Amino acid sequence: MIATRNVGVVAAAATLLAAAPLSAIFQSWTWLIQSAIAVAVVAGVAALTRLVRAPLWGQVLGMLAALLLALTWLFPSGSELLAFLPSTGTISHFADLINGSAQDMRSYGVEVPDTDPLLFITVLGVGGVAVLVDVLAVGLHRPALAGLPMLAIYSVPVAVYVDSVPATPFVVGAAGYLWLLVTDNVGRVRRFGRRFTGDGRDVDVWEASPLASAGRRLAAVGVALAVALPLAVPGMTGGLLDTLTEGTGNGTGNGRSGSGGASGRIDLFAALAGQLNDSEVADLVKVTTSEPNPFYLRYAVADELRPNGFQARTPSGRAVNRDLPDPTERAGPGVQQTPYRATVEVTKSLSMSLMPVYAEPTRTEDLSGNWLYDPNQQVVFSNRESSRGRKYSFDYIRSTYTPAVLRAAQPLPADHPVRRQLTATPGSVPEVEELVKGLVQGKRTDYDRVLAIYQHFSADNGFSYRLSTQSGSSGQDIVNFLTNKVGYCQQYAAAMAWLVRTAGIPARVAFGFTNGSKRDGDTYTLTNLNLHAWTEVYFDGIGWVPFDATPSYGVPGSTRSSWAPDTDAPEPTTPGAGTADTPEGPDATAGPAGPDNADRDTDTGLSVGGQTPTEEPPVWPWWTAGLLALLALLAVPALRRLALRRRRSGRAVGATVASPAAGDGASASEARVVVVADVNQARADAHAAWAELLDTLVDFKVRVDQTETPRATADRLVRETLADDVDAVGAARLLGRAEERARYARDPLTGERLLPALRAVRGALAARADRRTRVFAALLPPSVLLRWRTALADNSSRMVALTGRARYRLLRWNPRRLLADRTAR
Repeated sequence: MIATRNVGVVAAAATLLAAAPLSAIFQSWTWLIQSAIAVAVVAGVAALTRLVRAPLWGQVLGMLAALLLALTWLFPSGSELLAFLPSTGTISHFADLINGSAQDMRSYGVEVPDTDPLLFITVLGVGGVAVLVDVLAVGLHRPALAGLPMLAIYSVPVAVYVDSVPATPFVVGAAGYLWLLVTDNVGRVRRFGRRFTGDGRDVDVWEASPLASAGRRLAAVGVALAVALPLAVPGMTGGLLDTLTEGTGNGTGNGRSGSGGASGRIDLFAALAGQLNDSEVADLVKVTTSEPNPFYLRYAVADELRPNGFQARTPSGRAVNRDLPDPTERAGPGVQQTPYRATVEVTKSLSMSLMPVYAEPTRTEDLSGNWLYDPNQQVVFSNRESSRGRKYSFDYIRSTYTPAVLRAAQPLPADHPVRRQLTATPGSVPEVEELVKGLVQGKRTDYDRVLAIYQHFSADNGFSYRLSTQSGSSGQDIVNFLTNKVGYCQQYAAAMAWLVRTAGIPARVAFGFTNGSKRDGDTYTLTNLNLHAWTEVYFDGIGWVPFDATPSYGVPGSTRSSWAPDTDAPEPTTPGAGTADTPEGPDATAGPAGPDNADRDTDTGLSVGGQTPTEEPPVWPWWTAGLLALLALLAVPALRRLALRRRRSGRAVGATVASPAAGDGASASEARVVVVADVNQARADAHAAWAELLDTLVDFKVRVDQTETPRATADRLVRETLADDVDAVGAARLLGRAEERARYARDPLTGERLLPALRAVRGALAARADRRTRVFAALLPPSVLLRWRTALADNSSRMVALTGRARYRLLRWNPRRLLADRTAR
């Protein structure tokens, strides 16, 4: 009982150690504290159930009940009985947490914040693994198998970590598994009492035992699988998170707290692509605003351009419930600013560390100090909380501009921090530089340059909106998009920002929601189809000005302005003119749900805002080659059987040699023909014919008994199978008699034609077999498969014997054994 208790405690501790790699996913150690509580409760109840000698199924039920109580106490819903007894409301709350965890997994990248859904799913997983490890290691006495559920949580970081996984937590997890194996091994050895050698002497010095050797081997295998393999897997490109997002940006930073760092990295472009391509429409945000025609509700920006696309930097700021910057203080002359108020309600379908707000908020309500505001990026974020289910209000300023005001803005100095940071591009792209040079040629102001680039993304230049994009041959996604001219909002926004930066003007990509079409008075209901991306350009003395280059017919709720008008708006024409470029009918502005965007099979795009899927080469040659390879592989047994039959048939044609012999003085016509029998050849021919007969019996599922004599086998074959076929009966008896004479007689049977006898027996067996047996005898002969299995078993036995002899010889020179022998003398 003491040994069992020790193994139970070690099993619980090993489970927590195996979960150590999860520290690479979370920002803090809250998950470990809560997991330790749940595992301790499970281990304690397991020990109590074993103390009262409950059966194994009773132990399992007790541990599951303990895990449920621990989860109820750690994640209360408010409807519990006595603070820890679950109710129906608790179960419903757990279901919401599980659903929320799926949303959080899509919204966050490592390292993730301490959100209740993610913590719940983690504690549930670790607690469930603790139950399985206890059952396997203590209840079933199979500690080696306990490594499988431990490996489940041990491998989670490998699946979700985007960058290389730290090595230290994996070593800690491997140590936990090794500890469990060693503890069980020691317990097993102690049950044997004192140990003795084979000759009866007591063992007073250390000497390896079979159990210790087995423990070391298991430990070595466990460490190899648990450390070496996970350390190798992160070297591969991407993990489960990449599969879910398929984006190229790193999101909103590294997720480390400090200086207002963002909580977790959100792949903005991938999340946008995935939501737009989602076949299910979900309400994400409800916003009520006093502004008659509001602009886009925004929540994030990506302002760092790298070779793999635009990425979001870690925002920083101060608490949003304090005084916010006054945008009227830095507005230049001619900028019209109007105050408005809005109330936003985020549904449970949207969970992220960013809060949707209109640009330039001045005061917020119902948001705690955990939410921060970055005045440079103009985003509200949190390191500790999620936007899921939040309702809040805020005041904001709506700035509008005229083309004359923007045209009067002076270019930023070359050493201005904003220009240095937000005009950087990842190296030289000749195609982009040449395009921008042609577009801005002769333009005197920054606004005119930006407007020329903005107007380039028009239907007149061949650009169109579609959720499925096309690849190119340039090797650069920005060049491919500018060449193919097909994409959706993230391609247009990122491409325009890239071109504006190439022109030396600061630009970035903003993310948010369009106004949509679900409007009830001054309340808008925004869905995943209203998610959008656009470009923001910085003008000196004015600030960030939005430009939406995406074709308006593809975006429901698209908003245009006087400084960035709709370049695809149809001009008054005669009937029938201009219909090719402007969609007509009720579906023309259906956006992502319309006919122009019905193709939703691709959820990625330009690498500056997602990854462009490459055009796949035709797959039929590969399928054909694979099919031919499969057919060739399946034909190997049949070809082997055919070759073996041909070789044996060449032997079984007979065993006689005829030679003319002339007597002394005899003429050629009087020469005699002398038949000389080759005894050895006749014996070999009989053996070959008999081996072919036995393989034929195996192919047609006729029992073969190797202990029978050839005559007994032939008689049984005649009696059980060939009784009514006279020719086959005679052939079977001939083959049996030939083999019998070849084995036991001094002179083998000669002059008999064994090949026709084999054909007669085979024809009779085929006539009596069903179609399935005949097909398998021809295509997958069981005799060949049996021969291969026997050869594999024989080779394995020989290798085991050889390895055992080599190990025995090496153990004879083991220093510890030599030391023990010398001490015994």
